[in-house]
Amino acid sequence: MPELPEVETIARGLRATILGKTISSATVSLKKMAVAPPGLVFQEAVLGERITAISRRGKYAVLELRSGRALVISLRMTGRLVVQQAGDPPYPYTYVELTMTDKSRLAFADVRQFGRVRLVERGEAWDSALGVEPFSGAFTPERFIAMLSGRTTPIKAFLLDQRRIAGVGNIYACEALWEAGIRPGTPAGRLTKPAIRRLHHALVNVLERAIDMRGSSVDDYVDAEGLKGGFQNVLSVYGRAGGKCPRCRGEIVRTVIAQRGTWWCSKCQK
Repeated sequence: MPELPEVETIARGLRATILGKTISSATVSLKKMAVAPPGLVFQEAVLGERITAISRRGKYAVLELRSGRALVISLRMTGRLVVQQAGDPPYPYTYVELTMTDKSRLAFADVRQFGRVRLVERGEAWDSALGVEPFSGAFTPERFIAMLSGRTTPIKAFLLDQRRIAGVGNIYACEALWEAGIRPGTPAGRLTKPAIRRLHHALVNVLERAIDMRGSSVDDYVDAEGLKGGFQNVLSVYGRAGGKCPRCRGEIVRTVIAQRGTWWCSKCQK
């Protein structure tokens, strides 16, 4: 499932290719994947809209439109956003397609059909349930310490809670916990302040490095050009059960926390 680094990479790719362009037509071949406000037809509502800004919020890509509305795109598990040029063959499993006036196309493809493109009204608080952004000035070590105080939930599960920290998923939670030397099942409120500060630094560092390498293509993720990322080639623990820890040569094990596979070093993650 695309996480913060993957969606950020996609958003940057879209800014380089379709920012400022105007939508001339929209095709929706699976109705549930394109959602519009009550009383509006998605295909009609986006016609003539110019894309004025492209950003990311948590795991969502956001295309702001000239009218003040926005397209909020959730890739879920297998969604892809790929820009195509005039003459390119249809992208496989495309269910929503926006064609621009220059004939370039934005294809939203999803083999499992869990993703959504949602048209939201100006000022709609669609992200009110999302937590703090890891790169924002609001996510300080001190705030992180306060967030974890008294929490009994395992720290891995806490990191995955989008209501707390927006954008962190399974890959980067595992990698940040390994980098900080923290066992994933540790109750969040039992972490010491030095450990929390290490984890804060590790989380931001891992996310930044993953963006630099254009994300992790461990399953279906590709960027806006249809290309794979590179961070999967340097993962320390995620998906490496039975291998050796690159730090201490201990065994990497896989357990399940909050119904998610969790990889960690049995020796150096205390």
